[in-house]
Amino acid sequence: MIKEGGFVRNRLRSFKFAFKGAWSLIRREPSVQVQTGIAVIVTVAGFYFKITRMEWMFQVLAMGLVLAAEGLNTAIEKIADFIHPEFHIKIGVIKDVSAGAVTFAAIAAFIIGVLIYWPYIAELQF
Repeated sequence: MIKEGGFVRNRLRSFKFAFKGAWSLIRREPSVQVQTGIAVIVTVAGFYFKITRMEWMFQVLAMGLVLAAEGLNTAIEKIADFIHPEFHIKIGVIKDVSAGAVTFAAIAAFIIGVLIYWPYIAELQF
């Protein structure tokens, strides 16, 4: 039997843990710090160039995809290191594949950024 309010309270607790994990990623992981910095820069650029609602949607989706991939990559690396702390060829392959997934996300985000910002940058008068 579920207590009254138990479901909502548990969901709020889950969000608390999720935000704690996100903050931990930002504070401790250099790759996430770099991607967060890039996200801040393109967000400022979005306001500067007054990008459209559709462009914002693609930009936010791309930023979320890269940061989520970085988080999953970090989790996979931490689990692999915990399970097998010393070097192992198969653990190395797992880590490389995980990093490769981040690379796919980052390339897609870069292409989205170019597609959004190239027309705005091309119109600038120097």
